[in-house]
Amino acid sequence: MTAFPLTFRLATALAATLAIATLSATPARAANPLFPQLYTADPAVLVDNGRVYLYVGHDEAPPDGKDFVMNEWRVFSSCDLRHWTDHGAPMKALDFRWAKGRAWASDIARRVVDGKPTYFFYATVEHATIPGFAVGVATSDSPTGPFKDARGSALITNDMTRQTDIAWDDIDPAVFIDDDGQAHLYFGNTVLKHARLKASMTELAGPIDVVPVKDFTEASYLHKHRGTYYLSYSQHFPEETAYMTGPSATGPWTPRGVIMAKNTRTPTIHQAIFEFNGRSYIAYHNADLPGGGEFRRSVAIEELHYDADGTIRFIPQTEAGPAPNPSPGCAG
Repeated sequence: MTAFPLTFRLATALAATLAIATLSATPARAANPLFPQLYTADPAVLVDNGRVYLYVGHDEAPPDGKDFVMNEWRVFSSCDLRHWTDHGAPMKALDFRWAKGRAWASDIARRVVDGKPTYFFYATVEHATIPGFAVGVATSDSPTGPFKDARGSALITNDMTRQTDIAWDDIDPAVFIDDDGQAHLYFGNTVLKHARLKASMTELAGPIDVVPVKDFTEASYLHKHRGTYYLSYSQHFPEETAYMTGPSATGPWTPRGVIMAKNTRTPTIHQAIFEFNGRSYIAYHNADLPGGGEFRRSVAIEELHYDADGTIRFIPQTEAGPAPNPSPGCAG
């Protein structure tokens, strides 16, 4: 064994220490966008047992693509909004056997049925035999799926609404279960629509109503905070995120303004607002991954703040994202 001089050994140790310090000081990858391994869009969020589940559409268009290529939904989960577990694809568009394809925006709800938690997944697909887009509902006994078609037919089809002549005016389902157990479904493009759901969560409980909203485009989402109901949505095109408030899940609604500006690399934006460990957040998509664009988007998260009067502060998009918010007792 060679005996190195003391000065050499000290220099070597110092160099190693500096290398470790340099590695430790190297900034971690920015939190936003969340999933650099694939393009994602149209987030939906479920908070369940101290864990956040994030459901996204998967953009698969090529770099020169001229349309959305979306065949499946993906689900990720986190205990702290910083470290995410990829649970794969809980459902594909063609798992609805009556569908032609196109795994567009979705939403998720949890309800106890016959004493057992059941997860209801509402999703936009293109119908195979009824022209236009439709909303289907699937169920699972796990938030990570797999989800199976709960009806064998669409919950909403394009021929059930006649307000416009476009094929995509029944998209972007948003489900909300109120404190009294009544479930509400908002959806639509150009025209915002609302319907109540039966306790089964797989049937409409009444007529489809139109909600008059100036400049509404799509991406409706309903949440409740400290007794006030918030109905957020995308307006104009390119889109920005706006919202209204009301005293009930059906309004009457008071417009409150814009809370997130339009994107620069894609004309769409789509939000889901949720609370986790005492803080509020918004999930949304932009197109900020390398190679991103209109048909290759990326989901991100920001913290959301309310002012004393209950209004939502404007939310800048950031690379840093929210600070970690670990959930006690949640592992992984």
